[in-house]
Formats: sequence, structure tokens, C-alpha cells
Amino acid sequence: MADPRGFLKFTREGPQRRPVELRVKDYKELYNPFEDEKLKVQGARCMDCGVPFCQSSTGCPVVNLIPEWNDLVHRGRWKDALKALHTTNNFPEFTGRLCPAPCESACVLGINSDPVSIRVIEWNIIDKGFEEGWVEPVLPVVSTGKKVAVVGSGPAGLAAAQQLARVGHQVTVLEKADRIGGLLRYGIPDFKMEKWVLDRRLEQMREEGVTFETSVCVGVDTNLDALRRDFDAVLLAMGAEQARELPVPGRELKGVHLAMDYLTQQNKRVAGDAIHEEEISAKGKRVVVIGGGDTGSDCLGTAHRQGCVEAHQFELLPEPPPTRAGSTPWPLWPMRLRTSHAHEEGCDREWSISTTKFSGENGHVTKLHTNRVVFEEGKIVPVSGSEMEMDADLVLLAMGFVGPVKNGLLDSLGLNYDARGNVGVDEHFMTNIDGVFASGDTKRGASLIVWAIAEGRKAAQGVHRYLQAGQSLRTP
Repeated sequence: MADPRGFLKFTREGPQRRPVELRVKDYKELYNPFEDEKLKVQGARCMDCGVPFCQSSTGCPVVNLIPEWNDLVHRGRWKDALKALHTTNNFPEFTGRLCPAPCESACVLGINSDPVSIRVIEWNIIDKGFEEGWVEPVLPVVSTGKKVAVVGSGPAGLAAAQQLARVGHQVTVLEKADRIGGLLRYGIPDFKMEKWVLDRRLEQMREEGVTFETSVCVGVDTNLDALRRDFDAVLLAMGAEQARELPVPGRELKGVHLAMDYLTQQNKRVAGDAIHEEEISAKGKRVVVIGGGDTGSDCLGTAHRQGCVEAHQFELLPEPPPTRAGSTPWPLWPMRLRTSHAHEEGCDREWSISTTKFSGENGHVTKLHTNRVVFEEGKIVPVSGSEMEMDADLVLLAMGFVGPVKNGLLDSLGLNYDARGNVGVDEHFMTNIDGVFASGDTKRGASLIVWAIAEGRKAAQGVHRYLQAGQSLRTP
């Protein structure tokens, strides 16, 4: 530790978001650059805490070497910090920008002060690495001759693909969309992560030997039997795309859409694609977002940039406390009120609201009907006389995801599911079908990007172990 008293001398600081009036006019990333010297100071705040909970399973699923690279940044040893960062995390540029940073919630300094600015340091290490040309392809020493198919190109699939390619396997990533990246490509708005950030990493993976095939829907364009004939192992990393629905009267009205349909369409516009399906736009409309999480925030930010006239966000749960709730003590992820960039841009937020129906004219939604609710003995109870209605031209359902899409490929395979409805696996991430593995949200359910990367890496270990044992799906 370079400065044993750094946490006493320096206060927490991070980059400033661009002014609201400027950032809502474009889809560029939110933050202004943060100077290297300030990052060195923030690295000095990392204390010699003995047991770094930030890199425990509670704080960081990939077990990042956080104290080590904080100290290296403080010393100006950026290239060494990059090596330490890449030791555990394939894609720190994704987690640095998109992860909610449970590491900071578990920071020992955070018990009675502001935690270290871990996330900001992380993404600046990797960005400097790319800028300086330090991020290079990692080529395998030998080729195993084994072929692996990875179905899905989100963070879990990409992490597994990179790990497997680096030990000498021939890896092909199959993606149903027209571009690689999964929700990184089409679910995350550009103002949170511009897509050149993804593309530069994909280029590295191509140079490492990973093959990408787009517009291939496994179960439609090809099937598992074909994959098992052509590959020695198959890894399912298709995410958890089954959105939680709102089965109330009027759901069928035009103007009521799932959040991912909305976000995907806008990301395609930003990429320069023509939109051929029904256009979903907030321009000139009164927007209501149902769901108070990150996806709801992404919808709000997008609606502002499209030019909505007003925006509301409804959440079924009660309003969280302004500081860490007693039910989530350190080092757990705290239950507390969070205000995102999108809320800064303008939003009327309401808690304890249940939507009971939609009504409309000429087949299009015009009103949303709600009532207040309370939780009694674990049940949602409507408050008598609290019925309300609100004018709405666009309603976006951002209530989370209930697991992987089973109808189609997964059900047809005869896979076993766990108690939560996700694909069941053994300790090596293999399903009940020999040589077929699953990882990320497909196996875990909807979760954080850092969990997806961690599970992609672990699944790669399971696949590699299977192939090293001389096993193969391919018919001789």
C-alpha cells in the first residue's frame, strides 16, 4: 500500500456526468473524462484492510484483484494494473461501465465513510490499456483440434469463448441477431456504453481465433443434433430473455411494449439501421415506464433523448430508504434509494403502484389505471379508494425477466430445469445432456454482467475439463 493514510487524507471523487441539457441531445456516453492524477489519488484511498471484502464473492463474482490494481494505479504503474485486471476479468470495459459495483458496497472503507471509487478506476485502466496499445491478442500455445459451439454472444458466451480459444480450442459463437454482443449490443443504450467499446474487444477475439456467425437461430436455422455432429462440445449462453409480463385488460393495445423491444429498436437506429417493424418512439408522447430497475432507467433515458413531453416511472415495491436499510447490512448489496442519470434528466417517480388495466381509443392506449398497494404478510393488498388513472401515449414494461426462453430450443432438448426454472447443470456446468453445457443467465437467471462473465469463465473450465478427458460429441 503506497499511502497508508490515503483514506484519511482524500475524499471520494469520480467523473462528472455531462450537463443534462447537452447529453439528452445525443447518445454519447454520460461521463466526462477523469484525469489520471485524480485517479491516482482515488487509488490511494484503498486501505490495508486485511480482508478485502471488495474481492470476495459478496463483492466481486470474478474476484478482481482490486487492492492490487488500486495500488498500482496510485503508483502510476498502469500497464501492471492492466495485467492484474485482466487476470480475473475478460471484459473490464463492460463491468466498469455497466456493473452496479457490489465491490464498492462491500468496501471496508464504506462501513463509516465513502467507499473507494473502484468502478471508475477499473474502466480507466482498461481504456488506457487500449489507448496505449497494451491490449493484444493472446494466442494459444498449442491447438487441441477440439471444436466448441457457443450459443449466444452476451458477456457469458463471449467470456467462455475467449477462455476456450486461448487454451487452443476452435470456438464458434452462434448469435441469432444480426450483430454480435447480445444485450451488450441491443439491450444497453449507447449513452451507457457506446458500441465501439464492444467492437474493439470483438476484434481482439477474432485475432485470437474465435469465429462469429450471426443470424443463426439454434432451434430454427440449425438444431442441437447438427451441432453435436459438428462440435465436440456445446455451451448454451443465451441469456434470460423471458420478460415478466403484465396480464391485465388492455395489454393488447398499441403503444404498450416490452422494454427490450423498445431499447433494441433504438439501438438499431443509433447503429444506422432502417426500422422495418412497427416504430416505437417516445417523441412528443406522454411516457409511463412500469418497473423501477436499471432497464426502466434505460427506457427513461432513451425516452428523453427521443423527445418525450413527460415521463413517469411506477414501481410496485415501496420507496426504499435514503441510506442503507438495516435488512442489508455491510457488506451486502444495500437496499436504498438510488437516483440514476435518467432521473436527473426528468421523471415523476411513484412507488407502491399497481397497474390494473389499460384503456384506449382506436386500438391505441390513452390511459393507464392504477391503485396504491401495501404489503401485508407477504401479500400485495390494494388500498381502498386509491384508484387513479393517468394519460399515457406510450407504456413500457420494464419489470425484469423470469428466466431463459424455454419455448422452442430448450424445451425441445429435454433439458432439466432447476427450482427457479433455469437450465440445471452439475458442478462443471454440464446439463443432463452429455457434452452440452450452460452458463450465465441461462443457468443462473437474470443477473449482473459481472456474474455472467464469472460464470462464462467457470463454464469454460468445465468444457475444457470435458475435452481434456478425451470426450467428444462428434461422430468419428
